[in-house]
Amino acid sequence: MGRRRRSSSSSFLSLFIFFVSFTSLSITSLSSDTDTFVFGGCTQQKYTQNSPYESNLNSLLTSLVNSATYSSYNNYTITASTTQDTLYGLYQCRGDLSMPDCATCVARSVTQIGVLCPQTCGGAVQLQGCYVKYDNATFLGVEDKTVVLKKCGPSIGYDDDAMSRRDAVLGALTSSGGAYRVGGSGEVQGVAQCVGDLSSGECQDCVSEAIGRLKSDCGGAVYGDMFLAKCYARYQTGSAHSVYSKAHHDKSTNDGEKTFAIIIGLLAGVALLIIFLTFIRKVFEGPGK
Repeated sequence: MGRRRRSSSSSFLSLFIFFVSFTSLSITSLSSDTDTFVFGGCTQQKYTQNSPYESNLNSLLTSLVNSATYSSYNNYTITASTTQDTLYGLYQCRGDLSMPDCATCVARSVTQIGVLCPQTCGGAVQLQGCYVKYDNATFLGVEDKTVVLKKCGPSIGYDDDAMSRRDAVLGALTSSGGAYRVGGSGEVQGVAQCVGDLSSGECQDCVSEAIGRLKSDCGGAVYGDMFLAKCYARYQTGSAHSVYSKAHHDKSTNDGEKTFAIIIGLLAGVALLIIFLTFIRKVFEGPGK
């Protein structure tokens, strides 16, 4: 009986360590920079709960999440018998994301958009790794260079050499072409991307506009972000890595990620309780039962 108890205790301890480790890894993964909230917005118009519009919206968002498992960009139109119930939506993942990361990012964007924009006819969420938008007014294939978000870092630490490198990187992004563009020179890194519904010419116009605004608005900042409605351009310097990381990547304590971490912790706790009760039952049953 003593040997049985020691064996059961050892198994329980191993399972306990496994679940604690699993919980820690899961919570750590939730702080991935691809899931960090960048910006979001909602339309003022509301829809009625349990209406055809709500049903169409659920179908649209489900289609976006499912599509992200095999494509980094897609758009959908959900038609209805009335124009006010017709819906348009799209998602765009960052060009360097794998399909699993893309799917995870889009799923979390859809979750956040539901919290941010409850019962609104339109909404958009930009995470570090992906972008999701829906509306009852068509926006697909429409060029839009409206500034949605601008962030400029401090100018401390910049010098003429860094400025020259920054301008060279941004110039290379402007001329490189393609929907997703990356470049670097020394400690300066840059990235730009268009939403997939733009033509190559419209993408070029949008990126050129974003980069032009970065230069004029951020001046000698150690990092800069310029998000337009259909594209973005960003840069950072190695000397600004700690500043940039703090501003862009260390936001894992936002409400959405806290919620995910709490849910995972609760699930792990329930699993541990079940294992513990099973262990106690076996101990009291004794051998041969």
